[in-house]
Amino acid sequence: MKLASLKDGRDGQLVIVSRDLTTATDAADIALTLQAALDEWDVVSPQLAARYELLNAGSIEATFPFDQTDCDSPLPRAYTWMDGSAYLNHVELVRKARNAEVPESFYSDPLMYQGGSDTFIGPRDAILAIDESHGIDMEAEITVITDDVPMGVTPKDAESHIKLVMLVNDVSLRGLIPNELRKGFGFVNGKASSAFSPVAVTPDELGEAWCDNTIDLPLLVDYNGKPFGKANAKTDMTFNMAELVAHAAKTRDLCAGSIIGSGTVSNKFEGGEGKKIEHGGVGYSCIAEIRMIEKIQTGEFITPFMRFGDTVGIEMNDAKGQSIFGRIENKVERYED
Repeated sequence: MKLASLKDGRDGQLVIVSRDLTTATDAADIALTLQAALDEWDVVSPQLAARYELLNAGSIEATFPFDQTDCDSPLPRAYTWMDGSAYLNHVELVRKARNAEVPESFYSDPLMYQGGSDTFIGPRDAILAIDESHGIDMEAEITVITDDVPMGVTPKDAESHIKLVMLVNDVSLRGLIPNELRKGFGFVNGKASSAFSPVAVTPDELGEAWCDNTIDLPLLVDYNGKPFGKANAKTDMTFNMAELVAHAAKTRDLCAGSIIGSGTVSNKFEGGEGKKIEHGGVGYSCIAEIRMIEKIQTGEFITPFMRFGDTVGIEMNDAKGQSIFGRIENKVERYED
C-alpha cells in the first residue's frame, strides 16, 4: 500500500494513496498520523491495507485528487534518522580524490551517522540555506521505516521489521563537513533538513523490484531540468537495508518510526569511476561525487555545488514507467530571518 502525510500541524494528516498516485482517501478513523499507525502497526496495517484495496478498486466514494504539493514528508519528524553509506563506490571515490585508502573494515562494518530528525521538510519544499559557500548538495537515497526493532537483531530477522520504503534528498552542506569531521565527533551543521518522497510504500508494493532487501530499479535524479543520475539502487550496494537496520540496532532498541537511509546511491562504470549520463554512464546521485571524479581525472574540482535558484528532482519509476513514490523537487532558496 501507499501512504502519505498531508501538511497539517507538526505530524501531518495520514492519507491512503492510490497505486497510480492520482487519488487519496482519509485514514483518520484508523490512525491520525503515520507515527500513530507505526506505533500499532500489527493492528492498524491490515485496516489500512483493506482500505487501500478498496481505493484502487474504485469502491470508495470519499476520495479526493492526490496533490503531491500538499504533502509533508511521510514522517514530518521522526524519533530516529540514521543514514548509512551502503555504496562503497562513493566512499572509494572520496578517498581516492584525496589519495587515501579505504580501510578494510569499511567493507564489513557499515558507516552510519545519526542525523537530525526533528525538522524534515516536505518533498516540494525549498531547501533554505544561509550562504552558497556552505557547499549545498543533494544526496539521492533510498530509505526504510521500521517498527520496534530489538537490540542485537540479526540482518535476517531485521527483514521483518522493515515496514515502509521511501526516497530521500539528504541535503548536505559540503563546505562545513570537513571541519566537523576533523573534530572526530560527527555531523551537525553540515547536514541540513532532509526531504522525503511524498509517498511511503510497503515493500510488497514494489513486487519483484524489492530484491535482497533493496530496490532493483534506477533512482532518477534531474538537476535544473536535465538528467543527472540514474544509478540502480541494487547495483554495487555493499550492505542491504536489512543489514543497515541490524547495524543501527546493534547496541540499542529502535522504536517504531525509525528511519534508516542507504547513503548516496552510487554505481561504478565499467569497473572504474562513474560517467555522466550524456557520456554513456548512469550519472550521479550527488554533486560531490562528480567533483571527486573531476579531481581524480584533472586535479581540479570543476562542477560547482548548488546555488540559489537551482532545483533538484528525485524519483523512481516502476517497470512500466509509473512513479512509485512520487517526486521530490526542492529548490534552493536563501534563508531570510
